Amino acid sequence: MAHILIMPRQGNTVESCIIDEWKAREGDSVTADTPVCVVETDKATFEVPAGSAGCVLKIIHPAGDDVPVLEPIAVIGAAGEDWQAALGKGEGEAPPPAPPRNEGDAPVAPPPEGKPPVLHGITASPRAKNLAEKEAVSLERMAGTGPNGRIIERDVRAVIESGPGLTAAVKAAGAGATVPAEGSGIGGRVTTMDVASPQTPPSVSPFPDEGAITDTPIKGIRKIIAARMFRSLAESAQFTLNASAPAARLQELRARMKLAPEDLGLGKVTINDLILFAVSRILPRFPFMNAHKIGDTLRTFERVHLGVAVDTPRGLMVPVIRNADRLSLTRISSEAKRLAAACQNGSAKPEELSGSTFTVTNLGSFGITSFTPVLNAPEVAILGVCGIELKPAALPVGEEADGCCGARFEPAIGFSLTINHQVVDGAPAARFLKALGEAVADIDLLPAAS
Repeated sequence: MAHILIMPRQGNTVESCIIDEWKAREGDSVTADTPVCVVETDKATFEVPAGSAGCVLKIIHPAGDDVPVLEPIAVIGAAGEDWQAALGKGEGEAPPPAPPRNEGDAPVAPPPEGKPPVLHGITASPRAKNLAEKEAVSLERMAGTGPNGRIIERDVRAVIESGPGLTAAVKAAGAGATVPAEGSGIGGRVTTMDVASPQTPPSVSPFPDEGAITDTPIKGIRKIIAARMFRSLAESAQFTLNASAPAARLQELRARMKLAPEDLGLGKVTINDLILFAVSRILPRFPFMNAHKIGDTLRTFERVHLGVAVDTPRGLMVPVIRNADRLSLTRISSEAKRLAAACQNGSAKPEELSGSTFTVTNLGSFGITSFTPVLNAPEVAILGVCGIELKPAALPVGEEADGCCGARFEPAIGFSLTINHQVVDGAPAARFLKALGEAVADIDLLPAAS
């Protein structure tokens, strides 16, 4: 009997994966362990084995498709075997009953061979197809309530009634355009700027001497990241606080560690590692910051599972240092480096890329002095680490000023803390940021106090 290969679930929070490439083609012979395709999530890339020996009878989704987990992506069986029968679509199968009709509806001619039309793997009734084309509504990802999950007219009408609305120009584009679920117009209306038409010719500069214009489709992991960032901003009230902390002792401690004996394992500890260590020790004192907002529930965590933003060739990834509040400075340092390397080379595991309770993102090495981090939902807070710069400091009594300015300048490190104002107020968040700044100012004392 043919084996149906489904899109595997890569972690509890992953709802779909993008097929990056097919390593096997229809007609190829494979073993159970043969990697037949490569899939990616917003976190990592994975190879999917065939799961059964035989011949690749049918590839259901081409490369580039974003496929929900547990949905069939290929059929593997004996050469010449009917792949449609494996999916319950054999020739002997009775056609599904016609969709319910309203009084006064015009009769609908049955589709060829009693089967509903199929659009790129989407099964839809003729009336649903016609209405979708007329109203410029995409059938992709639309839930069907007809027999065998077929999309019928009432499903399309429900999407139209609940959708953001289309401008007249978008409706005129009809089926030749792909309409997003939400637009950039007033009230979320979809405008022509939001619509990508497959018939649009390559962009050419109207001014011949201005050079060529290149259009690059946003797809793969970049498309997933874009959707997650937009959803994060749309579904939470994000508010950012900026502060700085004295960094003289931070720099001094880092310099001493570089010169420490090799057997102590301190030579590779970085400024960012010291910040991660400080965050892991301060967060338990502010449990409302080490939390998730899930619907109308605030879920706080006893342990600190620290997400660390990592820049990779594939895009931003956030591996997780588990139980960071229980780890030593050197353990946090080594774990942060191990996870970053795994993200860079694509070997990070799903369980290493999910479950963070608080995230730290560092742009200080680029000289950034302030920015607005975007929440890593469902977390309620994210800390941005900025660069170290000289700032004027109050003079102790009896000390002379630097130069003629009447002030002394000391190194300070900047912090940008974004919170979800739905569940975290500004004053409590400011107290957390103040406590973190004090810990960083006396970073050399923190290991002894923790």
